[in-house]
Amino acid sequence: MRVLFLGDIMGRAGRRAVIEHLPALRSKGLFDLIVVNGENATSGAGLNGDHAKAILGAGADCITLGDHAFDQKDMLSFIDKEPRILRPLNFAKNAPGRGVYIASDARGRKLMITQVLGQVFMKRAFDDPFSALDEVLRRHPLGGAVQASLVDIHCEATSEKMAVGHFCNGRASAVIGTHTHVPTADAMILSQGTAYLTDAGMCGDYDSVIGMEKDEPLRRFVTGMSKGRFVPATGAATLCGMSFETDDRTGRAISVEMVRFGGRLSPTL
Repeated sequence: MRVLFLGDIMGRAGRRAVIEHLPALRSKGLFDLIVVNGENATSGAGLNGDHAKAILGAGADCITLGDHAFDQKDMLSFIDKEPRILRPLNFAKNAPGRGVYIASDARGRKLMITQVLGQVFMKRAFDDPFSALDEVLRRHPLGGAVQASLVDIHCEATSEKMAVGHFCNGRASAVIGTHTHVPTADAMILSQGTAYLTDAGMCGDYDSVIGMEKDEPLRRFVTGMSKGRFVPATGAATLCGMSFETDDRTGRAISVEMVRFGGRLSPTL
């Protein structure tokens, strides 16, 4: 099974680029399943129902969210109607929606998708991601009812992302980091067959400060004072992420590749 994961969609620019490119990726048959992180797709904070429909309609099989999961208030009700949108497993026990989705490709092969939030340097305390993951991975072992599994670890600290990768090594097909919007260069297959990338980067305008127009972030860094709101950058967006291929029998990764194309960064797809 060949899977594409795209990092955080950032604002209108990222949304437009994803919606433009996904149909072509689908028609070329390059990937069996496509998963995207959409937690910044609406005005840079959260995802609303209309934008979710557009991303799914363009060809995404599943959308993961993050710590901004419910910044757009209509997602509180929309997520219960759409199982292909995932909020983090450990967001809150009474949060709406679900933290696990099983997608099927055209051949009927199944991919289990889940997401957890990290705890280090995050603005609020979330439940333990390791115990939440342990329970889900026990229910969906590789080589069992699912042919592959994907974990989106959404957090600030690279060390915590790496720890989750090693915790899932041999138990998940892939562990991919999101949230920090800057792609890392460490795509690899861990010792027991789990594909890993510390951060997928964002789908957004890289002539920015992690997807935001530069003036206000620079003002705050230089003067320590704010003058206005952060506004998503609207220039040409680059799509960033990772693709991986798995062995259908074992669920382990057999290849992994960083993905980066369009916009300002050199294409690799």
